[in-house]
Amino acid sequence: MKSKKVKSLITIGRVDSVDLPELDLTNIECKIDTGADTSSIHCHRIQLIEKNGVEYLTFKLLDPKHPDYQKKNFKITNFKERKIRSSNGQTEFRYVIKTQVIIFDKVYLTEFTLTNRGKMKYPILLGRKLLNKNFVVDVSKVNLSFENKQKLK
Repeated sequence: MKSKKVKSLITIGRVDSVDLPELDLTNIECKIDTGADTSSIHCHRIQLIEKNGVEYLTFKLLDPKHPDYQKKNFKITNFKERKIRSSNGQTEFRYVIKTQVIIFDKVYLTEFTLTNRGKMKYPILLGRKLLNKNFVVDVSKVNLSFENKQKLK
């Protein structure tokens, strides 16, 4: 009988810091949320623009008061719109983008919904689609990936 190769899961705490290289963001604090299906990122000025028959999604990440705010207006063509149920049970349509996230020195391609998280403590929420099959969550721990990154420097 063949034995199945078991993938070992990485332990992640309840909060950490991640890098989003395609969005020029490093060490951005995030909350680990096993209750959320899709990851989300705080942004504002989300607009759908059509130019020469091509639809573009434009947005700014973070808030001007955030220390890593860069005033940069992102403009992308690879996006979706999806119905999302928020933590309070309300459904809304949100734009979804795919981008790379670096955590524990590994690159993962994952989806992020674009939403206003300005009243939330953390600008990024990491959901089950990223966590599933990669991580196990230990809520008694924090910043495990960030601490690992500091050791590698």
